[in-house]
Amino acid sequence: MATLIIGLGNPGGEYARTRHNCGWMVLDQLEGRGRFARARREGPAKVRAGTVDGFDVVLARPTTFMNLSGRAGVHLVRVLGVPTSDVVVVHDDVDLPFGRLRLRRGGSAGGNRGVRSLIESWQTPDFIRVRVGIGRPAAGEDTVDHVLDPFTLEERQRLPPILDRAADAVAAIVREGLERAMNQYNRPLPPGPEGPEAPSPPPGPEGPEVPSPGD
Repeated sequence: MATLIIGLGNPGGEYARTRHNCGWMVLDQLEGRGRFARARREGPAKVRAGTVDGFDVVLARPTTFMNLSGRAGVHLVRVLGVPTSDVVVVHDDVDLPFGRLRLRRGGSAGGNRGVRSLIESWQTPDFIRVRVGIGRPAAGEDTVDHVLDPFTLEERQRLPPILDRAADAVAAIVREGLERAMNQYNRPLPPGPEGPEAPSPPPGPEGPEVPSPGD
């Protein structure tokens, strides 16, 4: 059975390169390293079926706004016959320093309304998350503006290896399973040419509430 990988983001060109669309950007990376059929509409999502490292996958981008991602999630698991516990969801996370990855199964939505929509629609938090750190907003900056703004020039310069590593992490989950992937990719990156990870303030218990444009 193919692994269903859902990247969270907002549709529309104005959101294409914003921080909130990290999930879609990671799917772009995966598409560039595998063999995929043409994109097709599947309910409230666009999907591409193909292979990564010889393993069958289906990459899905909900075509709703972020806060309605659960509509696509419910439709996709029903049509594809995939248990929700096997679904991999890739999304941005303001509670992680920029560039940091965190792989896990289950847990709260952490303020991400796309993840919350999936939890509510599937009626379970038991699915795999690949969280891509985008860092907290600067002092005085609104969280909503932060996630819906494009990356800064400095961030764009550092972004390619981060997205590449996130795609590596997703491929490792598909190839080797979550536990082995967690052991490798949950560790912070050492300082390198792209610079060390920037620290973020400690999050609250649920993280900041991040509305999406459809709210």
